[in-house]
Amino acid sequence: MTLFGTDGIRGPANKGSMTAETMLQVGKALGQRIYQTRKNGRPKVIIGKDTRLSGYIFEFALTSGLCSVGCDVLLVGPMPTPAVAHLTKSFAADAGIVISASHNTFTDNGIKVFNADGFKLSREEEGQIEALVKAGPIASSYVTGADIGKAFRINDAAGRYIEFAKASIASRSLKGIKLVIDCANGAAYQIASTVFSELGAQVTLLANRPDGLNINNGCGALHPELVTKAVLEQKADCGIAFDGDADRVIMVDEKGALVNGDHMLLILARYLLAKDLLEKNTVVATVMSNLGLERALVKEGITLVRTDVGDKFVAEELARSGATLGGEQSGHIIVGNYCTTGDGIIGALQILRVMAEQQASLSTLVAQSGYTEVPQVLRNVSVARRVALETIPALQEAIGQAEREVQGRVLLRYSGTENLLRILVEGPDKRAIVKAAKQLEQIALKVLA
Repeated sequence: MTLFGTDGIRGPANKGSMTAETMLQVGKALGQRIYQTRKNGRPKVIIGKDTRLSGYIFEFALTSGLCSVGCDVLLVGPMPTPAVAHLTKSFAADAGIVISASHNTFTDNGIKVFNADGFKLSREEEGQIEALVKAGPIASSYVTGADIGKAFRINDAAGRYIEFAKASIASRSLKGIKLVIDCANGAAYQIASTVFSELGAQVTLLANRPDGLNINNGCGALHPELVTKAVLEQKADCGIAFDGDADRVIMVDEKGALVNGDHMLLILARYLLAKDLLEKNTVVATVMSNLGLERALVKEGITLVRTDVGDKFVAEELARSGATLGGEQSGHIIVGNYCTTGDGIIGALQILRVMAEQQASLSTLVAQSGYTEVPQVLRNVSVARRVALETIPALQEAIGQAEREVQGRVLLRYSGTENLLRILVEGPDKRAIVKAAKQLEQIALKVLA
């Protein structure tokens, strides 16, 4: 597929696939597909977005496309991606759409589509929509009069998600916990403060004044130095940094050390195991998770299952296997009893719950987990074209040589959301993996840049 990538559709706003014209057709295609599977009644689709300036373009285009084929649209405004997944189920909608480019800069935008159960569409379902869009302009003139869809603004949507998120820790009090929260000038800029403060935490907010242009700009999960500095200055118990659509979270302990998705998965796995609540004694993560996570889980008698990169693949494996805890090193955390997609707010709440119950600092929880990170280098190479990596002899030879030299893992993959080749090299010798990664990067630049 050329329209849908790893995580929906994404690209520069108002160019390529991310234009009003394309989104109009995507709205029509999604609406028609819903009608093919719906038995009766008028379909409903939730649409939320983050704070990007271009969100208005796509909100109206998608709404127009859906209404033109007879679907009603419920507009919830700026809303975290996981909130839209929840609201899709809460309103018994047929689908949910989030307009967001996640951690990218404001110049990009994208959409993520959820089914009626709050799960991201499968590759097969995305392919069906893409095929309809590529087949040419989708007719909608057969829908007339009272059959044309309506659009409604939903005013209590945020409140529904806030209560849902708070319930994920059984309303445990967070009194006495001092937090610094970086909202990335994104979708969580209003909701995050309410969730944590209503549970009793003392909250200081950063990057909570979006202007349409400053989302992820020197703040949020990709720039944790901002929240780290504030945690140390204010002597907070921990810091929480979301990305632009709040489906990812990176935390900072009271000493200023970063706590990523791997750390959080291990803390939660040990907590749930001790309470006999870790279904299947299994954690699901992706190929990007550090070998240190796998080794620490094995010591606890916990199995790690790896998937392709993307929280949708983690969610699919959780649903398939019956396991209930998964996520990504980048900060997507999926607690299967509550989440159908990565949820930064609920993920952070689960860690705070462990801190509160065990009366332990975040740094103590990390230390007790037994996590020892295996040195890992990640390089991103801008590419002008995507050639199947197995067809590039020089690169395959270099991968084989790197694997022998580092005695660890070597992983090359194209980004599903950006024109990048990601190179990951992991092994016990830091100098060896840095050297191997540099050699792989040089070869990739020659053949792909």
